[in-house]
Amino acid sequence: MDTIRVGIIGFGANTRLRHAPGLLACPGVKLSAVSNRSVESAKNVASDYQIPKVCDSWQQVVEDPEIDAICIGTWPYMHCPITLAALHHGKHVLTEARMALDDEEARQMYAASQQYPELVAQIVPSPLGMRAHKVIKQYLAAGKIGELREVVVLGTNNVYADSSTPLHWRQSGPYSGINMLALGIIHEPLVRWIADPIAVLASSQTFTAARLNEQTGNEEMVGTPDSVQVITQLPCGARGIYHMSGVIHHGPGPQIHLYGSKGTLKYVMAPDNKLYFGAAGDSQMSEVNIPVELAGDWRVEEEFVQAIRGEEKIEFNDFATGVRYMEFTKAVEESARTGQVVGIQYSA
Repeated sequence: MDTIRVGIIGFGANTRLRHAPGLLACPGVKLSAVSNRSVESAKNVASDYQIPKVCDSWQQVVEDPEIDAICIGTWPYMHCPITLAALHHGKHVLTEARMALDDEEARQMYAASQQYPELVAQIVPSPLGMRAHKVIKQYLAAGKIGELREVVVLGTNNVYADSSTPLHWRQSGPYSGINMLALGIIHEPLVRWIADPIAVLASSQTFTAARLNEQTGNEEMVGTPDSVQVITQLPCGARGIYHMSGVIHHGPGPQIHLYGSKGTLKYVMAPDNKLYFGAAGDSQMSEVNIPVELAGDWRVEEEFVQAIRGEEKIEFNDFATGVRYMEFTKAVEESARTGQVVGIQYSA
């Protein structure tokens, strides 16, 4: 395929920041069609990026015989229907994260991708953890932390602390589904390095039950929690603790700690993006040098294009990875709702 013609559905902030520039940076890639929440906004995008075709609906994009691949930049509620239609019409798919509204939709998407193995199906990965990814894998493979005993996953901020702050789309159940706070985006890098949890016990709280929807001018019930805590059980017997919040001040940003019998790895993923290690006998932890040749970086769009050309296999992220993190999220949601420990049987 000399030229890969991409249709973009949903041209939000992430598409402007990463996907459109990333795709255009790849040789032999053309942005050929766009649809957005309104035709007017799609026309503006088309003008900005010299996209020749403006479509009235997303269906027109996926049905266009001149389009080879679809980039989905919508909110999660549209990921499943667009993906299913795109694959059915023979298009490669790059969809924004989170994968879907819920685990059931994720399984539908995964099943469809299995029906069309000749098509590339990729989910935009969490950008967190990429820089030190290979070094962490090396440390774990070398047994530097020994037997894994405990895991700590932190991700807090104060974006929803003010109860007068209007409703964000991420807080809308119809738009965001079971996805909650930074749970998915921080859990995802963790399971690049260690096994998925097999059971969870979770608790959640919403401190501001309703917020102003600026689009409608009406108060709307908040559909996702403000605070989430999770205890996990890993296959090796280790335990994990997750603390997610959008309503606390001066709390810890995105971090992952891996505590073992011989040492500890701590990855402060934002804002510092630094990895620390301390062996059992060390007086304190030290920053780990990340060699330039091992430092990971964002190359999602390049990976997508290379996979379409048959030159690369998708690592970040295939649909199997997405199904697993959506099934984990569902278990957290169910446990928080019922107060019970929920075991997880993964589909992929």
